[in-house]
Amino acid sequence: MMHRWLLSAALLFSFVAMPAGVGVAAQNAPAQKPAGAKAGAVTVQIDKTELKNGGTIMITGKAPRGKPVFIEVFAERTVRASRFDADVDKETKKRPYIFYMTHEMPAYYKIFAPKDRKEAIDKEKKEGKKWSVSKVLKDTGADAVYSAPTKIKIDRYQATLVGSIIGSRGSIMPAMDDKDNARRSMQLLKARFRSLDKVLGAAVDVAPDGSFKAEVKIRSGLAPGKYTIVAAVDKATKSAPVTFENKISFPLLYLKNGGTSLNLIGPFLLTLAVAIFGVLMGAGGGFILNPLLVSIWPLPHTIVAGTVMPTVLFSQGSGIYNYSKIKFISWKLGVAIGLSMVVGGFIGPKMTELITLEQFKFVFGWILIILAGLMFWQTTPKYLATNKKEQAILKEFKRKAEESARKK
Repeated sequence: MMHRWLLSAALLFSFVAMPAGVGVAAQNAPAQKPAGAKAGAVTVQIDKTELKNGGTIMITGKAPRGKPVFIEVFAERTVRASRFDADVDKETKKRPYIFYMTHEMPAYYKIFAPKDRKEAIDKEKKEGKKWSVSKVLKDTGADAVYSAPTKIKIDRYQATLVGSIIGSRGSIMPAMDDKDNARRSMQLLKARFRSLDKVLGAAVDVAPDGSFKAEVKIRSGLAPGKYTIVAAVDKATKSAPVTFENKISFPLLYLKNGGTSLNLIGPFLLTLAVAIFGVLMGAGGGFILNPLLVSIWPLPHTIVAGTVMPTVLFSQGSGIYNYSKIKFISWKLGVAIGLSMVVGGFIGPKMTELITLEQFKFVFGWILIILAGLMFWQTTPKYLATNKKEQAILKEFKRKAEESARKK
C-alpha cells in the first residue's frame, strides 16, 4: 500500500509540475518570427501595382537599423546603347577606337539614394557633361547596390581610324570579365540616359529604427510593361523584388528601338507642316524634321535619322509626281547624283551610331547655318542683279507654274 501511495504521489507531482516547467521554457524562448522573415533582411512594399503613363509610387519598408537604404528601379523592356571610345588613353597616350554596344540596357533605370546623399549628387552635377557614373555612385555609396546593368551582355569591336570614317564597327573582340563589364556598363548607362538626374536621385527617408519610405516619380513617356523595385543596403542584403506595371494607350505609341513612348499627334502635325515647306524647297523635308524631332522629343539621334529616311519617301514620291507633271525634273542629273547618294546612304547610317548626340547636333547645326547663310546671300538684290541666269530661272519657274494652273 505504501508503495502504491508513493507512486501515485510522484505521478501527481509530475502532472502538476509539468505545465509550470513548460510555461517557463516558453517564456524564455525567443519570439517567433513571421514567415519568411530573416534577421537583418530588407522588406519593401508599394502602394500601387499599376500606373498609366507614369505617376507616383510610395515605397515603404524595413532595413537593418543604422544602415543607408538604396532603391533600384528598372524596366523589364530593354533597348540598345552604344559608345565609341576614341578618347586618348591616360596610360598609353593612344586612342583605343573601341566600339561598345549592348541590346540589353533597361529602357528605364534609376537608383534612389537616401536624402542625405543629395549634396554629393549636386556636386557631381556641377561637372556638367563630364559627370561620371562610377564617381557619383562611389561618392554616394550607391555603388554597393548598383546591380541590374552589370548583368547586361556587352559586345565590343576593335575599329580603325579609316574604318570609323566609313562607318565600320570593326572586328569583334573577346568578351570582358565581370569587373570590366560592370565598368563599361556605367559608360553605356551614361551614353543612353545622358542626364545624371535620370540615373540617380535622393528620395529615401530612413528612420533610426531602420524603417524607410520614398516617393518615387515615374515620368511620362517611358516604356510600358513591368518595372522591378529592389531595396538594398549592400550587395548581400537586399529585399525580394516587387513589381508594378506602366500602361499606355493610343495616341501614345511605344518606340521599341528608342525605348520611349510618344504621343503621335505632335509629330504628325509637325511633319505635315515640314513636308509642305520641304517639297516647296525641292526636298523631302528631312533636313528640317531631323533637328526638330531631336530637340523637341527625347528621341535618340540614331532613331530619328533612321526614321526620317523612309518617311521622307512619302513626300518625295508625291513631290516627284507633281514636279514631273510640270516638267521640272532633269532625269539625267537626278540619276547621276542619285548614284552618289547610294554610296552616302551606306556610310551615313554606320557613322551615325559612332557619334554622340552632342556631336550630331553640332555638325547638323553648322550645316544648317551654312546653308541658311548661302541661301540668304542668293536672295540679296546685289546677287540677283549680277546673276541674270538666276533671274531667268525664276521667271521660267513662274511661267510654268502659271501654265500648269491654267490647265487645271
